[in-house]
Amino acid sequence: MAPVGGSSEFEAAALARRKALSGASGPMALLHNLRVFGIACFACLGGLLYGYNQGVFSGVLAMTSFKLHMGDYIADQDTLDWNPSKQGWLVSILELGAWFGCLYSGFLAEILSRKYAILVNVSIFIVGVIVQATAIAGGSGASSILGGRFITGMGVGSLSMVVPMYNAEIAPPEVRGALVGLQQLSITLGIMISFWIDYGTNFIGGHGREQKDTAWLLPLCLQLVPAVLLGVGMIFMPFSPRWLVHHDREPEALRVLARLRGLPQDHELIELEYAEIKAQSLFEKKSLQENFPHLQDMSAGSIAKLQFVAIGSLFKTKAMFKRVIVATGTMFFQQWTGINAVLYYAPTIFKNLGQSDTSVSLLATGVVGIVMFIATIPAVMWVDSWGRKPTLIYGAIGMALCHFIIAGITASYQNDWASHTGAGWAAVVMVWLFVVHFGYSWGPCAWIVVAEIWPLSNRPYGIALGASSNWMNNFIVGQVTPDMLTRMTYGTYIFFGVLTAGGAAFIYFAFPETKGLSLEEMDIIFGSVGVAEREKERWREVHEEVGMSALLARTGVNVGAHRGSGDDVADEKPALHETREEREIAPEEKAI
Repeated sequence: MAPVGGSSEFEAAALARRKALSGASGPMALLHNLRVFGIACFACLGGLLYGYNQGVFSGVLAMTSFKLHMGDYIADQDTLDWNPSKQGWLVSILELGAWFGCLYSGFLAEILSRKYAILVNVSIFIVGVIVQATAIAGGSGASSILGGRFITGMGVGSLSMVVPMYNAEIAPPEVRGALVGLQQLSITLGIMISFWIDYGTNFIGGHGREQKDTAWLLPLCLQLVPAVLLGVGMIFMPFSPRWLVHHDREPEALRVLARLRGLPQDHELIELEYAEIKAQSLFEKKSLQENFPHLQDMSAGSIAKLQFVAIGSLFKTKAMFKRVIVATGTMFFQQWTGINAVLYYAPTIFKNLGQSDTSVSLLATGVVGIVMFIATIPAVMWVDSWGRKPTLIYGAIGMALCHFIIAGITASYQNDWASHTGAGWAAVVMVWLFVVHFGYSWGPCAWIVVAEIWPLSNRPYGIALGASSNWMNNFIVGQVTPDMLTRMTYGTYIFFGVLTAGGAAFIYFAFPETKGLSLEEMDIIFGSVGVAEREKERWREVHEEVGMSALLARTGVNVGAHRGSGDDVADEKPALHETREEREIAPEEKAI
């Protein structure tokens, strides 16, 4: 992650003291506190739910028993071929629901609390799954699937932002980095699991028209397992200490924080972390008061208006608009690499590449999940060493080449795959290689870029704008892919290849490398010099107001000795800003 600017001497001093008190950091620290370990598992469960939901429908679409319930969504009742346009709606309506869920997630999390927002969205998700399950009833197949997937999408879109936000806020600073990595891996793990469940249930009742309805009902209903676990577990979870502080429930926040850490309220580590949480909350309140003084009564109406007014403010200056272009453009090109065309329609794609047997196409789809999961690991571990810009460019070039090779093979042999099985498998391997290139590059890196280019006071709204671009383009890709595969055939891969190459060019010309940059340096490269400096001064005021300097002095820490050393400790992620940075980056890294 890029370091972020602020009142460096306080950050460095607080970091040094906390590290001395807390001991081990990273994944091993999870074992030192069962509550923290439970929170880490909880974060993985939220990512698993999201990933499973992303992947499960591709296999269901290929199942004969499912097609028999879809009525006029099937163009030919003898061959059971899908109507391409209607098939696109079945898939993409979830993304439309997720886009809507993304819009209300911040409002819900701020009004109800992160905890209750999760419970509400889990309930929404469960209702959506139940509605989909009613498709087994006569005559209600298509409408139930459509309605259920939209409702489920609402829950997924909102949960994909609120769950990681909650976990990042409630976890101790020394394990937040581990939570980010675990969350991203859990999403790809969910995708992988869903693909293999589809492969296994496809054999229930045999093949063809003898296949049982359980073959598609079971993988859809299994979504309830992680959802119910998430909801039940949430009942026993505390409120976010940061949300409690932000809503003037400070005594309760201190009790919750001490209980989570297993330490008394007057312990030095608790006092230090509590002061940092108060400082973060006060900084946000001061920033909002300066930028939007007319929306500070914390009413439901003001909080709802604040999200849209704040997003609108991103378009008012040339320097901020540059960041808007980078964020929305990166999300646009991420989706138009065609990754979700593969995730949503993998069995159909493999069938079009000569793997006509449903079991074989589902088997090839299962491999997609495995290679994506494995390819994500290097990015989580080494993206800070590689840099964002070269990783995105090399990944885009690799994906574009795969598209062009698949297009060439398909154009040559699509009319006679039976006589060219080797060529068909070569195309399948290129699809797998495409997923590898996405897994280490545009999957995680695009979201890191979108999260780190904003000033702290604008970051939630900038990320919300990027997320909206992601979900809306995701919806469009899901909608048009079936028609493209039917009418354009190999031209589909040329189309995605050209756009993916365009993504490489966009990053090369429009995106400055952000690895290792402070906010002051971000201001320089985006042309908004002075924004971070004003925020730094605001941080100094906040630290004095919450008594951070007095606390550090009482514990024997010389703040002046750390003055100007913020950049030196940036890689350690100062907790004061890490709370905000990790809270905002984690939800979006999971989106694909």
